Amino acid sequence: MTADAPPVVVVDESQDSAPPPSGVRVWLSRHPLAAYAIRRVGLYFVELWGALTIAFFFFRLIPGDPIQTLIQTLQQNYMYNQQASTELIARYQQEFGLTGNLFSQYLKYMEKLVLHGDLGPSLINYPTPAQDVILRALPWTIGLLGISAVLAWIFGVILGAIAGWRRGKLGSAIATNLSIALSHVPYFFVALILVYIFAYSLGVLPARSAYDSNITPGLSLEFIGSVLKYGLLPGLSIVIIGTFSWILSTRMLMVPVLGEDYLVYAEAKGLKGWRILTRYALRNCYLPQITAFGISLGFIFNGNVLVEQLFNYPGLGTTLVTAIQQLDFNTILGVTNIAIFSVLTAVLLLDLLLPLLDPRVKYWK
Repeated sequence: MTADAPPVVVVDESQDSAPPPSGVRVWLSRHPLAAYAIRRVGLYFVELWGALTIAFFFFRLIPGDPIQTLIQTLQQNYMYNQQASTELIARYQQEFGLTGNLFSQYLKYMEKLVLHGDLGPSLINYPTPAQDVILRALPWTIGLLGISAVLAWIFGVILGAIAGWRRGKLGSAIATNLSIALSHVPYFFVALILVYIFAYSLGVLPARSAYDSNITPGLSLEFIGSVLKYGLLPGLSIVIIGTFSWILSTRMLMVPVLGEDYLVYAEAKGLKGWRILTRYALRNCYLPQITAFGISLGFIFNGNVLVEQLFNYPGLGTTLVTAIQQLDFNTILGVTNIAIFSVLTAVLLLDLLLPLLDPRVKYWK
């Protein structure tokens, strides 16, 4: 009787020698953070294109003829015969991109905007390009509203954290009640009160304009001091209301954190209260506030139009109102596009940074 031969194991050498899987999808699966960033950036461009398209068709469908408005203004100062006026209207329609149907106007507009960064001529300051008019007003808006928003956020987060940390105290109760009462008051209402007190009653601060007209603009201490003096009242109105809004939201985030075990343990170890507040409690509150602050920065271009109008400040708000009054579509779309770009870019940067700042934030897979 013979024993059966052991089974023969066949080894497929082709599997061992096969190269490891490769390709874009495999690389993305091995680098989830890079995959998340690529997807998010792609979505950003789609959102940007969609928003710019909606803005174009929305403003172009507004009733009114900007060329006729311009011709009527010119005819009040100069004499035109009917033939010259007709030729002038045809030339202006060509320059302002108003020839052809709405879809062809859209294609020409997007081509100039994307490939050349050209918004076309500005109706309120013809023949100056609309982008030049906007770029002259942009630094004033960034200087006034941007700095005011940053100061309001810093003051609001610090005071809100202290108010939440010292809940039940008289100072915390006063700060909370004031925040509830004043956080939704319009900026221009506070601006009117400040103008009445400091400009008309006391006469210590100017009420209008951005700097003294007798000073030549430039990088001189005299001009910078004049800009700071004239921007104090509009900036203060934004800082006051913004600070109360951030106090309320920071306190709301701080109070639930105070009962956590790690804070009780830190206190049992003998750490000082100020160290526990700044190093442990506040760190769990500032990440949502950073997100909200980044989004709010995107709205500084169009969120305080009335403040600029009240103080006759030469920012984007004043430029936008003037352009709307004269149906200057190129300037209106330019200001709107800046607002769209700033909001979407702020959200994109926050989406890319938060997974790096907070491990609790998971990136999209």
